[in-house]
Amino acid sequence: MTTVTTHGGPVFADPGFRRLFAAAAASRLGTSVGQLALPLAAVTALGAGPAEVGTLATASTLAFLLIGLPAGAWVDRVRRRPVMVTADLARAVLLGSVPLAWWAGALTLTQLYAVALLCGVATVFFDVADQSYLPHLVGPGRLTAANTALVSMDAANQLAGRGVGGLLVELLSAPVAIAVDALSFLWSALCLRSIRRPEPRPHPAGASLGRDIAEGVRLVARHPILRAFTAEGALTNLGIQVVQTMLPVLFVREPGLSPLWLGAFLGVGGAGSLLGSAAARRLGRRLGEGRLILLTSVGIVPFLPLVPMLDGGTGLWAAGAAWTVLTVKVGVSNVIKVSYRQRVTPDRLLGRVGATMRFLLTGALAIGAGMSGLVGELAGVRAALWVGVGVLAISCLPIVCSPLRALRDLPAGEQPARPHDAG
Repeated sequence: MTTVTTHGGPVFADPGFRRLFAAAAASRLGTSVGQLALPLAAVTALGAGPAEVGTLATASTLAFLLIGLPAGAWVDRVRRRPVMVTADLARAVLLGSVPLAWWAGALTLTQLYAVALLCGVATVFFDVADQSYLPHLVGPGRLTAANTALVSMDAANQLAGRGVGGLLVELLSAPVAIAVDALSFLWSALCLRSIRRPEPRPHPAGASLGRDIAEGVRLVARHPILRAFTAEGALTNLGIQVVQTMLPVLFVREPGLSPLWLGAFLGVGGAGSLLGSAAARRLGRRLGEGRLILLTSVGIVPFLPLVPMLDGGTGLWAAGAAWTVLTVKVGVSNVIKVSYRQRVTPDRLLGRVGATMRFLLTGALAIGAGMSGLVGELAGVRAALWVGVGVLAISCLPIVCSPLRALRDLPAGEQPARPHDAG
């Protein structure tokens, strides 16, 4: 007999969620360190330029374009937690190979590309399984609380992890920092393995993988709110990735900057994401979740031109402030959008709908990384930053042009409420 999740009570009263939270806290702290250390290893240890750094960033997200959709259909056919444990162990082994090769004097860009690509494959399966597993673990009534806790913790880890990562790179080396990332995934696997609540039996597989994939794509394409969320999120990810891919190059080459300052800059962004995620539930109740998404999407635009003006003087502080405003918006969006998608998606389609959105959202990261490397190589690092903020400036258009512009609250079903029905 399958044990079901109790839907009431504080989310941290659930021992299963506490273990999931501990796993996420460890792995995301390591990931924040690794996201900083991997490109810095390429730049500082191997002399990589803008094109090589762009290729590395593309490799880390390319898997979402290559296998994102079939991964969602496959995850819907199996229990999710074993998938997550296996993915964590795979990432621990892959990342652990980097410091070992460095210590042996055998580290190459080819190995970094392969590690980034294969870690991306593991991340595809982990992320799809993770977001499909959470509704089972906590129940639909506690999804917003659970996502608030997870997104806030993720933001706190970005704040701490990137600062720690910059310090580790500055004092020890980028490969040593990558070793911390590997250990974090090992700890995450152990925590997930310790969750005792049985998962329900997976839904019966469809007649074909292609039809299963198409069912998830159709739901996103036909749902007006999910469609707008996906388009806006893809543009936001594209713009952010174009900027972030060139930041390690700029911070190494610009006088007055260093990897330590890069960690601090990205850490301040983590503080913004933490603030946004922590405030999302309260602001959503006060302003309405639909209205909040609209206001934050449009509100970032005036601040964006400050980011490409980043330099070793006052421009660093102005760009940091603008980056913080952007990440506050991202924190708010992550809580509200993910919780809404999990609420309105039938359980049997959670993996496929999540994979469809991940395919587009994280696929945009792969495209953004390649675009950034190309523009950085041909026109310069700052030109790439201007391209990135230009994309971010137009990312609000899918929200502005959707039914959300006339809605205070997010609708519960597939079709939004009519404008005159909105409170």
